[in-house]
Amino acid sequence: ALLDLAGVHQVQGTWMGSVTLPCTYMPSDGFTQQTLIWSMERDDSTSTIFRRDYSGDHVLLSQFRNRVSVPKHIPGDASLLIENLEISDSGHYTCQVIWRTKNNRVITREVTTTVKVVKVAATKPIIRAGELGLTVPAGARTSLTCVASGSPPISYRWFRGTPGQKALLLSRQAELVWDSLQPSDTGKYYCEVENR
Repeated sequence: ALLDLAGVHQVQGTWMGSVTLPCTYMPSDGFTQQTLIWSMERDDSTSTIFRRDYSGDHVLLSQFRNRVSVPKHIPGDASLLIENLEISDSGHYTCQVIWRTKNNRVITREVTTTVKVVKVAATKPIIRAGELGLTVPAGARTSLTCVASGSPPISYRWFRGTPGQKALLLSRQAELVWDSLQPSDTGKYYCEVENR
């Protein structure tokens, strides 16, 4: 049907992860999207989170600032992305779209999605072993990547040296990069990962 909003009844997100709440429609000639409002209901109170109108995008709840967004240049896509999920983000979210027709009629549609944020069982990080005895020509650009799984957030540290002895901290990224390898870079390197 014309300008029906498509969504889903329920989405589940993981604490500290991200989730998209779908809200889409088929754009059609003669109908201009005027306002988009995302609101959230929990504990019997409803608050507007996000509003898009002629003046731009506005995030109206401080707890969602810098964590929510709606695609900007995709006609008919009003889906809400929530990042860095908190347990308190669980609730009922309503997407309301208001269009104006050529003869100035106003049409409103809405769709509601229930969001459930779950904590994943905490798991210690596990590192996948990298290659040992890597031989690389001098002057080459190369990198070592530390691949770990476990409960987010995971932090990474690369050291030069031997675990348990004096070691030099080189990086706090998952990837350790050399733009131009020198013979003096020969040695042992190891990665350490940590989560909560």
